[in-house]
Amino acid sequence: MDSWHSKSAAETVAAQCTDATKGLSSEEAARRLEIYGPNALAAKKGKSLFLRVLEQFQDFLIYILLAAAVISILLGEASDAIIILFVVVINAVVGVIQESKAEKALEALKKLSAPKAVVIRDGTPREIGSDEVVPGDLVSIDAGRIIPCDLRWVEAVNLKVEEASLTGESVPVEKDAGLAIEDGAPLGDRLNMGYSSTLATYGRGLGIAVGTGMDTEIGRIAVMLDSAEQEETPLQKKLDDFGKKLGIAILALCGAMFVLAVGEEFIKTGKVPQTELFEFFLTSVSLAVAAIPEGLVAIVTIVLAIGVQRMSKEKAIVRRLPAVETLGSVTMILSDKTGTLTRNKMSVVAWSADGSSGPADSVDPAKPGQKLFLEAFALCNDASLGKPGTAACDEAAATGDPTEIALLELANGKGICKESLIAESPRVGELPFDSDRKMMSTVHAFGSERLVMTKGAADRLLERCASVMVDGREEKLDATAKARILAEADTMAEKALRVLGAAYRKLAPGEAASGEALERDLVFLGIAGMIDPPRLEVKPSIEICHGSGIGVAMITGDHKATALAIAGNLGIAADAGEALSGSEIDALDDAAMALKVKTVRVFARVSPEHKVRIVKAFRGSGHVVSMTGDGVNDAPSLKAADIGVAMGVTGTDVAKGAADMVLADDNFKTIVKAVEEGRNIYNNIRKAILYLLSCNVGEVLSVFSAVLVGTYIPLLPIHILWINLVTDTFPALALGMDPGDPDIIKERPRDPKESLFARGGTSFMVLNGLWVGIITIAAFWIGMSLAATKGLDADGSLLLARTMAFCVLSICQLFHAFDCRNWKKSLFTIGFFSNLWLVGALVLGLVLQCTLVLFPPLAAFFKVSVLSGLEWLIVFSLAFSPIVLNELSKLIRRFASGGD
Repeated sequence: MDSWHSKSAAETVAAQCTDATKGLSSEEAARRLEIYGPNALAAKKGKSLFLRVLEQFQDFLIYILLAAAVISILLGEASDAIIILFVVVINAVVGVIQESKAEKALEALKKLSAPKAVVIRDGTPREIGSDEVVPGDLVSIDAGRIIPCDLRWVEAVNLKVEEASLTGESVPVEKDAGLAIEDGAPLGDRLNMGYSSTLATYGRGLGIAVGTGMDTEIGRIAVMLDSAEQEETPLQKKLDDFGKKLGIAILALCGAMFVLAVGEEFIKTGKVPQTELFEFFLTSVSLAVAAIPEGLVAIVTIVLAIGVQRMSKEKAIVRRLPAVETLGSVTMILSDKTGTLTRNKMSVVAWSADGSSGPADSVDPAKPGQKLFLEAFALCNDASLGKPGTAACDEAAATGDPTEIALLELANGKGICKESLIAESPRVGELPFDSDRKMMSTVHAFGSERLVMTKGAADRLLERCASVMVDGREEKLDATAKARILAEADTMAEKALRVLGAAYRKLAPGEAASGEALERDLVFLGIAGMIDPPRLEVKPSIEICHGSGIGVAMITGDHKATALAIAGNLGIAADAGEALSGSEIDALDDAAMALKVKTVRVFARVSPEHKVRIVKAFRGSGHVVSMTGDGVNDAPSLKAADIGVAMGVTGTDVAKGAADMVLADDNFKTIVKAVEEGRNIYNNIRKAILYLLSCNVGEVLSVFSAVLVGTYIPLLPIHILWINLVTDTFPALALGMDPGDPDIIKERPRDPKESLFARGGTSFMVLNGLWVGIITIAAFWIGMSLAATKGLDADGSLLLARTMAFCVLSICQLFHAFDCRNWKKSLFTIGFFSNLWLVGALVLGLVLQCTLVLFPPLAAFFKVSVLSGLEWLIVFSLAFSPIVLNELSKLIRRFASGGD
């Protein structure tokens, strides 16, 4: 794309082979339309439903489950295969439902295009579809019209353009066709350019179309969005890594058991019959079934989906399921300034008039000088706070330039409504604003008198003043008074405030109510300082972030001084050394940039490309990055971040389409709540995973130890499948819904590379798994002993022993879920009934297990027998033991660490 901003208007006209007054001919326009194509963004083919379903199966754990299902079918165990496939399908359905919204970013970009455009062709203005605009077209723009393509202005009459969604500028930018801007200037400084999808708010202009379709700045953003790759979240990476390791471990364990069994048989008999080989293979498969946590994938997906629902109640709408967990590991929040940290609405925050000064709410209209100051700003104003023809003000119905609206709201807040004021003192003359004078004036009838009201740049206004209002009296404006006013204006400007002054004078009878002669011998009334102020909730939220080890940085297209003023107010940055501009970023290579992001917390005057580079630099430094924004210019960086967060109310559709999460209330505080919820969800998933794996360790130990010593296997494959898919599932889901820890936001962010089994997870899983295995084997041999006292035959003894082992393993895992809620705090401290879902899972699990044993058809299907009262007592005593041991362990650790 050529640097059209660095060319003069004449050079642009020549380069585009067009005419600055007549435009293109109709024939030439048609020819160029054939060459360049329509002024529209290229369509992106969305993912089909089949492809989205297929993506849900791209997980190593899923591959293991599918392999287990195939082997089960080959061995004639159709019921096992059906159950496993049911789990896999449920997982895919949940994932697709949650992620079924198609990518909307490029479609939303298309909607930003202006539906109609006014071009001059053959010397005649005509309205055409915006998609028919071609390079070289002479495009006419007036207030209220969306710019249809990228333009190089050749004429700009008091033209102001709202570019906030593209550049981050809080206020409309005044355009100047006569400028030639240096080649590397940031987007926001290219005052001789107009950009596709931005809005003209004031004045009029003519521009040469220099970029259409994908060759516009919006088109560049579309390309960046299209090329951004979706990366796996930390949890996805961990689960994938875990699945691979688990698969290898299972294959190694099964292979070892098969070889061991065959070896033992060969040593005993000197041969291994084919029937024995098949039996050994079946046993190995049963071990594989025991080792695979069949419900794990579905449970993780469902827990994430539950988390999505919980977060939606906190006004955080998650568009991509795994993003929930990513929030919990965020270490750096990069936030756009305009509309995210600030209100995206100009407000007067300081004033100086009538010999007094202070914050906006301290203006006193009871004092004549200050009342006149407010009236001047209200009357010399083209914005409105109400419907035309009405005499009432309604700030919700504000229309016009944001700066002028801010002045009207200042006056209205003190009971001075422009609409009622204009009804009493109608405008009878005016001198419009222009960029040379930098002021505007209006003339109003006050009874028999006419007053000139003028507002503009304070330094230019003072040149036209002869007096100054002090304590309601007009005094001569001497050099001392002028210096004092300019010093006050400079103080406001140093705080990044936009400063405007107000003045007035009485017109002499018969004096003309127009012409530059109006703006002479004025009485200076005062100055007002405006800024797009920070949102009230942002500063406390940033303090919480800092307290929890999460960094916050500001990224904006605004000027460095303005950005630093807001950043200092919010506690993001303290001095200029922590700020970097877009041009300074361009001068840094990637290594230097990586060093800079360690200390810089304000990035000003940046382009969409800069934002993406900043995100990548932070990620390259080991941070898990959340990028927050609302504008079109934020969309590429939202996609480049680990988790992109868009504003739901003020955010553009483009930003929402590119984001992983949308804030329904545009509240920065909601991000902090979402991070807290993300941490709790990760903890709950970790609890569920360690619970399932500790149970599986017990199952594997039960089967493997039996093979190792060459005795009866205490559990059948169908028993293990029942436990893995039914008994374990409900407690695991209930753990996923465990109430959050209110202190979790105070903790430091976890290392994204941290294992799921870190911080004592491995020892908890192994030790509890060993104990579960020990009591299961104990139950089996107790059952064999009881069967002997009953005089049962070998088959009857094995049936009773396996029933007791099956019941102990199933019920102890129901109780063991309570141990997993917290590995430090006692169950009596956190409350047995504080998770009613888990209590419900316990009751449901007990009912199902007892029904399975007591209902004859089910008992026959699962190969179990009815237990006596004594046998049930033994089962429950052994099953409850993990809770006793874990509580004793927590008690010993608390005493050892000096706890209560």
